[in-house]
Amino acid sequence: MRKLLSERICRICVNWLCISLPLWLLSLSLFPAQTAGAKAIAELERELAAHIRLLSDWGGLTRYGSENAELKVPAPGVNRVVFLGDEITEMWGRGKAKFFSGKPYLNRGISHQTTPQMLVRFRQDVISLKPKVVVIQAGSSDLAGYAGPATEGTISENFMSMTELAKANSIQVVLASLTPVCDCFKNLTERRPPGKIIGLNGWLKGYAARSGSIYLDYYAALADGRAMNKDLTTDGLIPNDAGYARMAPLAEHAITQALGKTQSQK
Repeated sequence: MRKLLSERICRICVNWLCISLPLWLLSLSLFPAQTAGAKAIAELERELAAHIRLLSDWGGLTRYGSENAELKVPAPGVNRVVFLGDEITEMWGRGKAKFFSGKPYLNRGISHQTTPQMLVRFRQDVISLKPKVVVIQAGSSDLAGYAGPATEGTISENFMSMTELAKANSIQVVLASLTPVCDCFKNLTERRPPGKIIGLNGWLKGYAARSGSIYLDYYAALADGRAMNKDLTTDGLIPNDAGYARMAPLAEHAITQALGKTQSQK
């Protein structure tokens, strides 16, 4: 049965690639000369890699599987923190703005991941690592439809499930806001409408209060009105070094608050 299922998945992947690759190659030939360079090709290659990964490992369990296996249980008194998220988290530390150097903080971000995918890997990439705190940054990829249509209701249910799993395992939860986007470099607000981002952030703030979690407001630090501040982003979505520099102290403060809850519960 397992063999038949594997063969069926492979056929689906091959069929999908046979249809999609010619279309993407055609799109390259239709780009204006000034945009059909290395940057456009690299973007298409990233999209292709993301779709192949989605088909072969929907939950992203292989991304950090080996790295997790090499980690030891944190020593007594070590306040390990896991940052679970999408590309906003994954790209943190790729530039000059390092990812919390010297701190026992683990980056478990995967580009384009949605809340149901994070829920699938929550035990492997969070619970099994024995952190004191988890910082959950998600929702933007859900709005963009990377894993299919999503509503505020389904997104919120996934946040609730992850929060309940964490608390059942004595892990304090920090719920990060969705970050703003802008059309500074390309159209991003069509797939991530500012109104929906603000609406979901309102729900996250309210749920954090109801569930005894900490709300981490990245949005206010990065926004210029209802859009991402152009000076704080590389592409309208992902923060640049200046953007991450604004986010870091906010995350540290939220983690300190969460650890304070741990101490008060002892």
